[in-house]
Amino acid sequence: MTPNAKQALIVLGTCAATLVTLLAIAASAPSAALNALSSINTRRIEAGMRYGPLPRHQLDVYTPSSAAPARGFPLVVFFYGGSWNRGERADYRFVGEALASRGVIALLADYRLYPEVRYPDFLSDCALALAYGLREAARLGGDPQRVFVMGHSAGAYNAAMLALDAKRLAPTGHSPNELAGWIGLAGPYDFLPMKNPDARPVFFHPNYPPGTQPLDYASKQSPRSFLAAAAEDTFINPQRNTAGLASRLRDAGATVEMKLYPRVNHLTLVAALAWPLAWLAPVLDDVVDFINAGPSSPR
Repeated sequence: MTPNAKQALIVLGTCAATLVTLLAIAASAPSAALNALSSINTRRIEAGMRYGPLPRHQLDVYTPSSAAPARGFPLVVFFYGGSWNRGERADYRFVGEALASRGVIALLADYRLYPEVRYPDFLSDCALALAYGLREAARLGGDPQRVFVMGHSAGAYNAAMLALDAKRLAPTGHSPNELAGWIGLAGPYDFLPMKNPDARPVFFHPNYPPGTQPLDYASKQSPRSFLAAAAEDTFINPQRNTAGLASRLRDAGATVEMKLYPRVNHLTLVAALAWPLAWLAPVLDDVVDFINAGPSSPR
C-alpha cells in the first residue's frame, strides 16, 4: 500500500470515528458532551432568571452577541421534552447556542414535572415563562412584536397548548394573539389513549380530563405554525400528530408549515439544531427561516 493510500485510510478512519462519536452523542442527547461540542462564541448568557415564585420557575437567556436590529432580535421561549417526568434547561444549552448564533434570543425554561405536578399545572408554569418573554422582550433586546414559543416532544405539547388554547395564557394577562408564531418539534398533539407508561399518570390514565388535546384547539385565529418531525419517528407517530395537527390547522384556515425529515429520529431531530449534527437535517435553517419570514408584528 502506498503512503498516500495509508494516509487516506487514516483520514477516513478518523472521520468515521468522529461520525460514530457524534451519532452516539446524538442518541443520548441532550447531553453535556453535545453541549460542549456545540459551544460557540456568538451569544451572551444570563442564567437563572426567575419568571415565577417556585424553585423550578427559572430560565436562561441566550442573546446574540451581534448588533441588534433596530427593533430588536426575534425572541423564542423554548420548552424541552422528557414525558413531563424529566429534563433540565441546562441539558438543552445547544438549543440556546444554535438560535442565538442565528440572531434569535432564546429563553430556555424549566417547569415543574411529575410527580410534583400533573396536568395542567406544568402548563401554568409554561404560561408564566412565556408571559415573562412577552413582558420582558424589549428589556432583553428583543422585538416584542416577534415573540415565538417553541418546544420539542412534551415541550412541543406545552408550546402547542399555549399557542392554541387561549385560556392557558389568560391568567397571565396575555393572549396567543400576541405571538408571532409557534414551533413544534415532534410533539404529541393527538395521543389518547396514551401508550407511553411514563406519561400516563401525568394525564390521570385512564380517567383523562377533558380538553387535553392540542388538535381540538386549531382555529383560523391560531398563530402561524411550524410543525416538524422525523418522518420515521417510532416514539410519537408523525402522521397522527404532526401531519394531523397541520391538516386540522389548514382546514381551519390558519397558516401552517410542516416538515418531515428523513435520516433523523425522535431525539436527533432536536439534536440536529446543534452545528456538529446539522448535516442530519436542516432543522435550524427551517426554524430560522420560519421566524424571519413572519410579519414584523402579530396579526
